[in-house]
Amino acid sequence: MSPKQLVQEWVARFNRADIDGLAALYAVAAVNHQVVMEPLHGREAIRAMFATEFGRARMTCIIEQVFEDGDWAILEWRDPTGLRGCGFFRVQGGQIVFQRGYFDQLSFFRLQGLPVPERYLE
Repeated sequence: MSPKQLVQEWVARFNRADIDGLAALYAVAAVNHQVVMEPLHGREAIRAMFATEFGRARMTCIIEQVFEDGDWAILEWRDPTGLRGCGFFRVQGGQIVFQRGYFDQLSFFRLQGLPVPERYLE
């Protein structure tokens, strides 16, 4: 898959809350840095983050744009509540090796009706 195609597949699995399927898209030593928290290192840490997130919120990713440049794909997204964000995915060997995501954490919790935790993944 091209980086763009892989991100489109990532969105499809995200929208199904397919935690294991999402994790399988990442290289074993991948890094996922959602800027609202410290970077996560490794597929298992990334999988655990998805388990936490899908355990506390119903999330939907609606693609606004997906761009591809070399081994990078850039995703601009929104969700039905009005939250917006973007993600940068570096793809090598058919797997995500690095991801960085930007969104407003406070808006996420407020729009989901969740209390704001002192630490993001607790």
